[in-house]
Amino acid sequence: MILTTLLMVGLLQGPTMVDQVAGTNERFQAVSAVTSDTVWISGTGGTFARTVDGGMSWQVGVVPGAEALEFRDVDAINGRVAYLLSAGPGDQSRIYRTGDGGETWTRQFTNQNDDAFFDCLAFWDGSRGLAVSDAVEGSFIVLRTGDGRTWRALPSASLPRARAGEGMFAASGTCVATQGSNHAWFGTGAGMTARVARTDDGGETWSISDTPIVQNKPSAGITSVVFLDERRGMVLGGDVATGDGVTQNTAFTTDGGRTWTAAAHPGFTGAVFGGAWVPGTEATVVAVGPRGASWTGDLGRTWHTFDFRNYWSVGFAPDGVGWMVGPAGRITKVVFAP
Repeated sequence: MILTTLLMVGLLQGPTMVDQVAGTNERFQAVSAVTSDTVWISGTGGTFARTVDGGMSWQVGVVPGAEALEFRDVDAINGRVAYLLSAGPGDQSRIYRTGDGGETWTRQFTNQNDDAFFDCLAFWDGSRGLAVSDAVEGSFIVLRTGDGRTWRALPSASLPRARAGEGMFAASGTCVATQGSNHAWFGTGAGMTARVARTDDGGETWSISDTPIVQNKPSAGITSVVFLDERRGMVLGGDVATGDGVTQNTAFTTDGGRTWTAAAHPGFTGAVFGGAWVPGTEATVVAVGPRGASWTGDLGRTWHTFDFRNYWSVGFAPDGVGWMVGPAGRITKVVFAP
């Protein structure tokens, strides 16, 4: 493994990065860190990876019958229980669950709507969670589970109406976020708008707010939603079709997502694909994309770039240890000094 410690001008100490090897060339697209030892990753080719020793070794597998699918999201409960969401049109959007550490998988949901495209999922606890799809005929589609086994669509009347072309991005498995026992948010884009929908009652009712994130293009909008608590949060994204441009791609809220304020652009060009809060810090958020990785300690007002490699997603365990993942099986462990 390659160990890199970055010391940046004006900072006492930056994050420490450790490159890890899983033994696959598939593109990793989502990561769920349960603890500093137990981490799950999902990717293309029906692939998943799991470690229970902090990444010293990785178990890599392919879900039987899912070899052609792209697992754009993974949400792990512990070392044995995890959920995978594949993204794609029609029946390519599916949810799988394992209860034995990836030895076997059960398909819990298969999308039957040819126009739907599921993008990401998130759980409040071991049994309650949400999965969200692009809008169809002006209606968002949100699935909810209360037992971790069966999924049912929320009534469309409980959800805000979608605008023309409005959908989500399955870039990193972070377009929906949960917090506490009943708060959740999902970010939109891919049309003429970039908005955040929110619920404070576990999905029973929803409201929606505009954001200053770049919009008005099918390739622009929010890719990632990050909340530190029920009031402070960030949305990140940009124009995913532009690798070298600079657009308005971050914003923050201090009122639970009711209003949003434009923040600064991270130090790398192009879009942000994924973001995550670093637990144990006051307000540190890490943003990653195909052009690098940056962190902010003040909800995006200032950023510090610490890597310029290609990443698609990032996730942190409750103790503050994190992982960034990307193409060709890339895994990088990230630790911020206390």
